Amino acid sequence: MKRQIKAIRAARRHDIAGLYTRLSLSGTAADMLDPFLVLAHHGPHDFPPDSAEPPFDPHPHRGFETVTLILDGELWHRDSEGNESLIHAGGVQWLTAGAGVVHSERAPERFWKEGGRFHMLQLWVNLPARLKMTPPNYQGVEAGALATVPLQDGSGTVTLISGEFAGAIGPVASLTGLFMSTVSLKAGGHASLTPGQRCVLFYVVNGEVTVGGAKAVAGDLVTFEDGDVIDVEALEEALIVFGHGDPIGEPVVTGGPFVMNTEAEIAAANSDYRAGKFGGLRSAGLPV
Repeated sequence: MKRQIKAIRAARRHDIAGLYTRLSLSGTAADMLDPFLVLAHHGPHDFPPDSAEPPFDPHPHRGFETVTLILDGELWHRDSEGNESLIHAGGVQWLTAGAGVVHSERAPERFWKEGGRFHMLQLWVNLPARLKMTPPNYQGVEAGALATVPLQDGSGTVTLISGEFAGAIGPVASLTGLFMSTVSLKAGGHASLTPGQRCVLFYVVNGEVTVGGAKAVAGDLVTFEDGDVIDVEALEEALIVFGHGDPIGEPVVTGGPFVMNTEAEIAAANSDYRAGKFGGLRSAGLPV
């Protein structure tokens, strides 16, 4: 059965220190699409040479995962588990915060000296209670290591981050069986997407499409009624973030950078962080 549109949400402007940013999911329990908590779209923003860097200082997380899609530019990841990697345009950084981690995500120093386009999406994905205290883990994947599947009739491609599509498997191992991809469509291109009965994340990064009989444009988050199949057609060249996962169905309590099931667990996370139990970042500088 084809899915019909429930609602189309236009992203809300929420700039960060001058960085053009839009929010589609804000992290509150009332706003989330279980298991998807936050969807922040940073850019596209063209920085001139010698720009001031937005204040993306090292910060802690516990109880969920961050999935960062690097659309333009580069992003340098460091964390308190000792992971470091510079991921370029088209790549993905997938951080399982689990029991607690401190991390930093920043563009290289040369970017701020030379200027350039900064364009990223970050998604927060909830973890069930049984996994909230799992050991932290980081997976950084460059564009060339992602699985790309051509659509019929030359309509475009599906690029797999995690999960399976048309016999291909994405390189990221998801603890919860999350499917995550991007769908690139040429003007007039079409795709039939099959999430089954799972909760769907469908966000238009750029372009204009028709889906479920309605039009959606860049910055729109589309939610759906029940069904098995989503048909989408591009009215112009378009890029879509398409994911789906099983709802967790547990209480969600947020406290800044922590997502747990109870207020007591949020208090414990704050206490553990202040006590240094998340570790810290060594003093290595950014790559140049």
